[in-house]
Amino acid sequence: MKKKFIWQVWVNLWTAFNLKVTRNLKVTRNIMITNDLEAHMGKRGGKMRKHLVLIGGGHAHMMTLENIGKFVEKGFKITVIGPSFYHYYSGMGPGMLGGTYTPKDIRFATQDVVQKQGGIFVKDRAIRIDPVKKQIYTKTGHTFSYDVVSFNAGSYVPMQAVRGKNDNIYSVKPIEKLMEAADKLKQLFSQKKISISIVGGGPSAAEVAGNVWQLAKKVNQYMPDIHIFAGNKFMARFPESIRVRVLSSLCKRDIQIFETGYVKNIKQDEICLETGEIFPTDFIFMALGVKPSTLFEESGLPVGPDKGLLVNKYLQCEKYPEIFGGGDCIYFKDQPLDKVGVYAVRQNPVLLHNLMAALEGKNLEVFDPGPEYLLIFNIGGGVGVLKKKGLVFKGKIAFMIKNYIDQKFMKKFQAIEKVL
Repeated sequence: MKKKFIWQVWVNLWTAFNLKVTRNLKVTRNIMITNDLEAHMGKRGGKMRKHLVLIGGGHAHMMTLENIGKFVEKGFKITVIGPSFYHYYSGMGPGMLGGTYTPKDIRFATQDVVQKQGGIFVKDRAIRIDPVKKQIYTKTGHTFSYDVVSFNAGSYVPMQAVRGKNDNIYSVKPIEKLMEAADKLKQLFSQKKISISIVGGGPSAAEVAGNVWQLAKKVNQYMPDIHIFAGNKFMARFPESIRVRVLSSLCKRDIQIFETGYVKNIKQDEICLETGEIFPTDFIFMALGVKPSTLFEESGLPVGPDKGLLVNKYLQCEKYPEIFGGGDCIYFKDQPLDKVGVYAVRQNPVLLHNLMAALEGKNLEVFDPGPEYLLIFNIGGGVGVLKKKGLVFKGKIAFMIKNYIDQKFMKKFQAIEKVL
């Protein structure tokens, strides 16, 4: 009996000891993580390695993200600051809305790719930069010092016209908003007939309209009324050969396109035009032209006419040469670029080279925008409209070409996650 009692006491003491050790380890681990983050948030006591900060994990940073391990091997610190653990490929966003792809099909695991190569990922949003102190300030109140910084901060859809509640109002960017919209629409399509309004007259409006129609077809219960409020002219900046093909495809599906004036005010349940006309609605997509992040103008950095970060032929800010950028958030001084993913993809190798060169004090490489790009719109129903130089056509083959190119791009960079 005595031996049994002693044994029980020993077991209890050992258990208590282990629990204490476990708790202490957890606390120690948290302190280590905190200290590690603090070390990268501008506390540069003693001699430290050069620090590269990437703002955003978008298309223009893909090759740099892929090669973080090489930066680390050379002794550089790498921190990536992004609003999400994943980056969603915007070129496949409308297809995800229409149910052609799942969210998993169109995303890159940014956090995993960064951390597995020895970099640091911080889920946060940069709101200001001090180019003199070389510091980034984030939404959560943290400060990150840098030696070299690169911005791929993307763009946003203006929402100034929205008044009051916006429960059923969704912008086409970020892509996560399209994911939310798709889930909500699937429920609504199974319950009743609704009216959907798309504000905008460009390709985003066309792709969203066509893929909302496709989504409703997949649900196969109540088909919605779909309206596009396109200002004075739908697809105005594109050749008539493209415009006519997109128009005909959408009109065949009874998608109404209004070209009678611009939208003045938007409420949760109505669209009001400058002409005074009012249209009741149940669900709204904001598909107006995107604008670069306001970060640069608000930080006093040199910007272009569109308020994007002004960069030279090296994708570099001339006034502050340790600042680089790519994608929708920049204004390319030598040649204003359309805000399309193809330019961000072409900027990849140049940014990778120049960021490493800036850290090592070597020569920079010139960015060449390249020839006219292939343009393909996914207008839902497995139909695309393709343009390459003088060639323009519409149909299933156009969409198949786009799908092949997009899937190939995704597989290339998603493969990184599996290799690491």
